[in-house]
Amino acid sequence: MSFSTEVKEEIRKKCFTFKNKHSKITKGIEAEYRKEYLMAMFLDSGSVSNPEKFYHLEFVCENRREAEELGSIMESFGISPKITERKHHFIVYLKDSEAISSMLSILSAHQSMMKFENIRILKEMRENIQRQVNCETANISKTVSASVRQTKDIEYIDSVLGIEKLPENLREIARLRLERPSATLRELSEELSEDIGKSGINHRLRRISDIAEELRNADGREISSGTYRRNLE
Repeated sequence: MSFSTEVKEEIRKKCFTFKNKHSKITKGIEAEYRKEYLMAMFLDSGSVSNPEKFYHLEFVCENRREAEELGSIMESFGISPKITERKHHFIVYLKDSEAISSMLSILSAHQSMMKFENIRILKEMRENIQRQVNCETANISKTVSASVRQTKDIEYIDSVLGIEKLPENLREIARLRLERPSATLRELSEELSEDIGKSGINHRLRRISDIAEELRNADGREISSGTYRRNLE
């Protein structure tokens, strides 16, 4: 049995006076009668999708006037539907999950509403977990990419000048990065001889990368002449 059929079966068990969507009603009439009108409308021409797949509730109306009147009645309950035309009919529909949940309550389909809410909560939990996993995966990817780049920069400096030519504060972090290529900035900070935070570690690694980039852009004469030795002092 589809979710839409479950909702209709639940509504049919209720006792109400409106039997079909041709019953006349206005926005100003008592709320209970407006609810019954919506119940009759849903039984006659309404449907709701399986919330496991997507969120969609709609009423099929014969003309625009009927659709606008129905939309007006729904708005009297604080629900703002949209109207579109489909194959010579006018569709009054909802896609917002909270609005659909409220609509099921108005239709007196309380058991279906609870089932809908349970599914919605589980979906949101899964989506939140997936977002968190994606975020953590992206952070790990950034950390690995940065570590690989830093290691290559340090190896290049070592091959051209030698790590020992770096200033002492940069030399220590350079050697530590080569020893711990997969370590995070926090883990590196714990291994240093001085107390320095992640931002300080990151700053020093950026300086090392800048030096490597300058060396790559320099020619052999500039390096051999001692220019970089003076700059590194």
